[in-house]
Amino acid sequence: MVQVCQSTIIDAPIDEVWRVLRDFNGHDRWHPAIASSVIENGEPVDAVGSVRRFRLADGGELREQLLSLSDEECRLTYCLLESPLPLMGYVASIRLKPVTDGNRTFWEWRSEFHPPANRRDELVRLVTDGIYRAGFAAIRKLLSVGQRQVPIVARAVDAPAVARAMPKPVEPVSAAVSDRTRAIVVAKYGGPEVLEFREIGLSEPAYGEVRIRHTVIGVNFIDVYCRTGYFDLLSPPGVPGMEAAGVIEAIGPGVSGVSVGERVAYACPPVGAYSERRNMLPELLVRLPDDISDEIAAGALLKGVAASFLLHDVQPVRPGSVVLVHAAAGGIGQVLVQWARHLGATVIATVSNDDKARLVERLGAHHVIVYTSENFADAVMEITGGRGADVVYDAVGNDTFAGSLAALGVRGHLVSFGQASGPVGNWDIGRFSSKSITVSRPNYGHFTDTQEKLAPHVNRFFSALRQGIVRIEPPRRYPLAQAADAHRDLESRRSTGSLVLTV
Repeated sequence: MVQVCQSTIIDAPIDEVWRVLRDFNGHDRWHPAIASSVIENGEPVDAVGSVRRFRLADGGELREQLLSLSDEECRLTYCLLESPLPLMGYVASIRLKPVTDGNRTFWEWRSEFHPPANRRDELVRLVTDGIYRAGFAAIRKLLSVGQRQVPIVARAVDAPAVARAMPKPVEPVSAAVSDRTRAIVVAKYGGPEVLEFREIGLSEPAYGEVRIRHTVIGVNFIDVYCRTGYFDLLSPPGVPGMEAAGVIEAIGPGVSGVSVGERVAYACPPVGAYSERRNMLPELLVRLPDDISDEIAAGALLKGVAASFLLHDVQPVRPGSVVLVHAAAGGIGQVLVQWARHLGATVIATVSNDDKARLVERLGAHHVIVYTSENFADAVMEITGGRGADVVYDAVGNDTFAGSLAALGVRGHLVSFGQASGPVGNWDIGRFSSKSITVSRPNYGHFTDTQEKLAPHVNRFFSALRQGIVRIEPPRRYPLAQAADAHRDLESRRSTGSLVLTV
């Protein structure tokens, strides 16, 4: 499944923008790729279930169905029924929000679909540039007649090319390269050896983008999954990394609310953090207060945000809960141990050796199990007098999954949020009924993909740092060029705490 999300700011009130976009049969009047459109069977343009049949400039024909429409939320969702292109399962949504600064409108356009593997990049470019960005430019022009236009300096989208491209592959649409930066590139899927330190092109920030000069870059297991190809977030050659801190170096047209020189951090897709500089949308950037260092932000923001939703949303931890944390000496494990103890839980932690056990004891774990020398499931049952754990936070995967199930008590919850030792395999869920066990697999993006979702977790984590609820040890540092060494140490479980790359 591919997910595409683009957003922009329109210099017009939300009512004006919504009046245009809510007309499900009106896109031929503003999108340059659409020649004509008609609603089948004479249905109203805002009736859920109505189908629009429209023709492109080259004669290609598509059919889309309106799935939902909310005037209160300024949101609509639709799906593709028929198309000359293999955008299987294509579902898209448009959402508007008011921007009080200047009475403008924030517009988010997102979709997901299953493309053939050999045409993935082509179709993503088509949707991103030929449909969404071309649509943004068209609405901006439509609603800015007589007003000063803000130029788009980095991507000049030839929207009618969408129609020409429908029956054949689309040529890449790319920004003019005006600069260079050094980065780690995954040349092909594989082990740490595929991480190459090289110079790559860097365009000027496009409309709605900012350029960030990184100072510190976080290293996380999701980067390993991208490098190996297990997660479909990176297509070689590509730059991995989803967490970094730095300074805003340049601002593209159409961006407001941020300043050059401002300290920021992020822990979100798209990948590309393993670089000295990069361009990205500012919506999920986090402003860094003076008391949060770049090193702590880059080494712990993703882990702290994840711990926040794991402990408060996925399985709320209450006083008296029995919590089992695997890989407790790792970056997120250390945060979970400290935070769960503060919430009043009895914390049982597993580690791989005695040195890590002493570290986790200092962090406040009530009981520490060295799982290489004893069966952790049996130990949990002995510690709890046969009650078992209320929740297990397991990022290890294959090596611990079966034991985690055995360590749970009745109505226990296994939160499987990683698989450092490999996939957990197939399980007969009928076996879970013996204890009424719940198993969940939370996805980081589903809890953090909008500012409204992300902000509470960031604020909660920063507050925990300030109050001393969570203490973050200085991360282990590697030069950017030695990213492969950082991956080797992370995968071998030789490290404790966070790892970062320095620029």
